[in-house]
Amino acid sequence: MPSSRLIAAIFLLALPSGAAVAQDAASRFAQYRSSPPLLRAFLYRMPKGGDLHNHLTGAAYAEATIRAGAAAGVCFVPETGKAARPPCNPPARPMTDALHDAALNRALVDAWSMRNFVPVSGLSGHDHFFSTFAKFSGAAPMGDLAADVIDRAARQRMRYVELMATFQGPAVGAFADKVAAAQPWANDPAAFEAALRSAGIEALVARASLDIDAAEQRMRDVLGCATPQPKPGCAVTVRWLQQVSRVMSPERVFASSLFGALLSQSEPRVAGLDFVAPEDDPIALADYTMHMRMLDYLHGQMPKTNISLHAGELTLGLVRPEDLLFHIRQAVELGHAQRIGHGVDVMYEDDAFGLLREMAEKRVAVEVNLTSNAQILGVQGTAHPFPIYRSAGVPVVLSTDDEGIERIDRTHELQRAVTTYNLDWQSLIGLERNTLEYAFVAGDSLWVDSRTWQKVAACAAISVKRDPSPRCAAFLLKSDKARLQWAFERDLANFDREARSLRVR
Repeated sequence: MPSSRLIAAIFLLALPSGAAVAQDAASRFAQYRSSPPLLRAFLYRMPKGGDLHNHLTGAAYAEATIRAGAAAGVCFVPETGKAARPPCNPPARPMTDALHDAALNRALVDAWSMRNFVPVSGLSGHDHFFSTFAKFSGAAPMGDLAADVIDRAARQRMRYVELMATFQGPAVGAFADKVAAAQPWANDPAAFEAALRSAGIEALVARASLDIDAAEQRMRDVLGCATPQPKPGCAVTVRWLQQVSRVMSPERVFASSLFGALLSQSEPRVAGLDFVAPEDDPIALADYTMHMRMLDYLHGQMPKTNISLHAGELTLGLVRPEDLLFHIRQAVELGHAQRIGHGVDVMYEDDAFGLLREMAEKRVAVEVNLTSNAQILGVQGTAHPFPIYRSAGVPVVLSTDDEGIERIDRTHELQRAVTTYNLDWQSLIGLERNTLEYAFVAGDSLWVDSRTWQKVAACAAISVKRDPSPRCAAFLLKSDKARLQWAFERDLANFDREARSLRVR
């Protein structure tokens, strides 16, 4: 049991009660919500929990990618906007050229993001959005991109970010092809898993850990974390989600899923896995149920694997009506998803109201990406199911998806939600608490119930004016999740006092 002196040193500020958290901040929020500039400034300074749906390469801004790529000696092809490896033989040019040529710089930023995009016949926002990834792939080191994303999160007073990335992707794909050449995929996951393990797929896990070491070391170097003046991003807790592309052959999808599960089991920095790539891709549509059955099998083998799945990132017209009937349900029931990414087409599903009840009962959270859904699917405002999920009691978190491509940040998504759906202050706090409650972080939650935000018994009687009791401090010391939640509540208490000075004279 830790000493009282240690408890006081670690937990100097006590957790405020729910009623005390928001009084002054709530008043300031009500005062500023009718002014977009004031609301933006207020929400930017507001403490935030985390971002749970964030693709690393799409989250870094193009300008940061260009600078990092130039420093790394990467090339690009002006006519196509695609990054290229050195040497920079024509038509490729050094990316350093884009640092000093305004026209080249503008062209690259526009090609790598939604900036200045105007839909034309044959090219939709959906198509341009997804085309950007192939253009900037390999343009900059992973650690540089992570530094850009994490520092931006910290400046918005976030404590936690889950970054989606693909470690050892090409190696896993080649490994799957080699195994399949001797034992083709026959819709028998047990047999194919045995073949993959026998061939030594677990050796790639150690390589992935080295990749994470290198990326995080580079990230810390860029942020100056070991210097006397570290950047704010050094204080953010970072975890990784291993991406599995759903537009590959069955053997590659299964091998990548198995690899993601193995990696998350052996590597504490990898929080879980997620299926990515356009859900409307012909392969993704044709193989969707098979993919969910793969996850069902792997969940039976490794039930502690955390799973978040892009599901329901579809709308009528993009695909046939029949393709809107089952993706979210299968992700929940077959894929064992603890969180759903996007979930836009939920009301097109068979027995949509029953599905909402099931998600609310199972506490399956939905990662809502408002700007992304507007840009890619054209779904926004009252056409978006965000308020339906909340009314049904389904946990919701606001996330960014690909803030660099979208030219937004997390604060922008908060402001969009407030102004579009008339959220009050307590709703906003609840959304932020959700980002830590449903984060894939080890340990017990600070909360008994994420609907009432009642604290666990060990900390329930803590007064705002007192340090945590030895019992509460011992509980917090055992749980990474509870410590993050405690720190966020402390941030809210500080912000409540700070809000008194946030006024226009």
